[in-house]
Amino acid sequence: MNRLLLTDINVELGKKRILKNVSLEVKTGQLISLLGSSGCGKSTLLKTVAGIIEPSSGDVLIDGKSVLGVPVHRRGAVIVFQDLRLFPHMTVAENVEFALKMSGMKKQQYREIAREQLEKVRLEGLEDRRISQISGGQMQRVALARAFAVRPSVMLLDEPFSSLDEELRLEMGNLLLELQRESELTTVLVTHDTQEARRLSDAIAYMKYGEIVRYEEIKG
Repeated sequence: MNRLLLTDINVELGKKRILKNVSLEVKTGQLISLLGSSGCGKSTLLKTVAGIIEPSSGDVLIDGKSVLGVPVHRRGAVIVFQDLRLFPHMTVAENVEFALKMSGMKKQQYREIAREQLEKVRLEGLEDRRISQISGGQMQRVALARAFAVRPSVMLLDEPFSSLDEELRLEMGNLLLELQRESELTTVLVTHDTQEARRLSDAIAYMKYGEIVRYEEIKG
């Protein structure tokens, strides 16, 4: 069963055509990487799935239903950006709890979910720290915990580890893979790093000039 299905997606920004007839199927529990150089349309494709950008034509289906016109917070997709977009005035726990709280969930429940996710990303004991008081690698862990906490149908990752050094990037990639496999969360990762894509992915969609030019399944 596919969890995410894109059919003939075209996106125009201004008068420039950014995505050209992009079709992609991501099955339940798969991690697929979008690989390509800067400006090839990878991030635009993620934003189209998330609902930040609406396509000029084509369709986005999550769990078999079109989500075109559905607000971002109701699509069942969560996106983690390169700059993470954490709330600096909040604590680590408050950042993870935020979306759950906004959904109307009871305090005891959202605090328990946040605690569990912070344990999974190995940040127990740092719940009350401000974002400004933790390291860059710890911020990455908070962003992952926040994304997994809302239990989306699809997780979208826009080069979240690109600012990290090689050792920390490897560590964070391993953590992502561990969490993704445990939860069987359907995931699309944008990267320009071929080794990272091959190490983490079930399949790679290679993009160039706004098109998917090749699709490769990675054998385990």
